[in-house]
Amino acid sequence: MPVNKRARQNKQSGQWLVMAAAVFWGTTGTAQAFAPDGAQPSSVGAVRLIVGGFTLLLFAALRGAFRGQKQWLSRATITAAVCIALYQLCFFAGVARTGVAAGTIVAIGSAPIFAGLIGLPVHGERPGWRWGIATTLAVLGCAFLIADSGELRVNLSGILLALGAGLAYATYAVASKRLLEKQPPEAAMAIVFSLGAVLLLPVLVTSDLTWIAKPRGLGVALHLGLVTTAIAYILFSRGLKLIPVATAVTLSLAEPLTAALLGLVVLGEQHTPLALGGIGLILSGLFTLSVNQVIFHKPSGMPN
Repeated sequence: MPVNKRARQNKQSGQWLVMAAAVFWGTTGTAQAFAPDGAQPSSVGAVRLIVGGFTLLLFAALRGAFRGQKQWLSRATITAAVCIALYQLCFFAGVARTGVAAGTIVAIGSAPIFAGLIGLPVHGERPGWRWGIATTLAVLGCAFLIADSGELRVNLSGILLALGAGLAYATYAVASKRLLEKQPPEAAMAIVFSLGAVLLLPVLVTSDLTWIAKPRGLGVALHLGLVTTAIAYILFSRGLKLIPVATAVTLSLAEPLTAALLGLVVLGEQHTPLALGGIGLILSGLFTLSVNQVIFHKPSGMPN
């Protein structure tokens, strides 16, 4: 098979894997809507990371992903673990202060921009015009979804926390990309999320966890840990290994698209033409980024 054709196929596979992960992430809000009363966002985030981290660790061990692997406590591993823990704290705190819709769009919408800025000096990935158009369309679509919700509480500290969440997620993706250059995806995610879970143990031990004892609460915890964390991040890591960081983070904007569609179908939420236009813009952005073209161009002289 020609090298160029194989590269295109790998890129397409990576894009689909990342978008599949984003679809799983998009079920998080719907799952939380079914959580029992008393389930605080911080405790839900900590439980999600701990269940997901343990599952990833068990899965990687059963697959023998740790055999022959060394130097796990590298700078990339620690950076990714700290950032995934910080994302949970900043995101939930930002959402609590500035509202779900506004907090989500600031966090998720800013992440592709941060990823594009960080990816250049770290990996030599120079965003092209297609990435710029796709990111603009998708972020604008998310803004339409905010306008449809009617929820816009401007809280400076909340906005800063949400921006911190976007920066943490982008940095996590960049660090993970570096880690995946040397380690199998399953093993890398298992170590990162296990360390992240350890960092959030203080949040867990100081939270009211009685909601998990209820059948519905247990179901929510398992869904968040197994589906939106373990499975989703395995898919994301495998896709991230094949495509540039900024491309992967922009494709992650399929998450709010999925959340909006689930809110319409499962939770019975009503969407105006403005929201439908936002969904269309996100789809347009994802399509623009996913077409079979060269999305990123490395500087001349840089090895493939």
